[in-house]
Amino acid sequence: MFELDIRSRKPIYEQLVDKLKELIISEVMKADEQLPSVRVMAQQLTINPNTIQKAYRELEIQGYIYSIKGKGSFVSPDTPKQNSEKMKTIKSDLIKLLSEAMYLGITSDQLVEIIKEVESTIGGGSKSDSI
Repeated sequence: MFELDIRSRKPIYEQLVDKLKELIISEVMKADEQLPSVRVMAQQLTINPNTIQKAYRELEIQGYIYSIKGKGSFVSPDTPKQNSEKMKTIKSDLIKLLSEAMYLGITSDQLVEIIKEVESTIGGGSKSDSI
């Protein structure tokens, strides 16, 4: 499925959350598709099942997946709920990154091209999504 960097300073469960979010956002994993069970995923990645469970719990809290008792975890058909605090943080981070990029010489046209490239890779947000 994917590899995790056990030497990274980033906790394994966070790496797992990021990888699964990437698969969901890029629509490699489709809505209502079942995720591998905790036991199967732990065996495939050779990590503790509690780590998998923690990552699944975090993805569920963020709205990327949902669980059905006795059935497993599935990709949420709805986009994650808009969290206004998270949106503010993302907007603030983007402003810092864009300011630094422009300071280093990246033009606004180049930034627009980068945004279009990202949008085409993930399918883009709806026009009503605003930051």
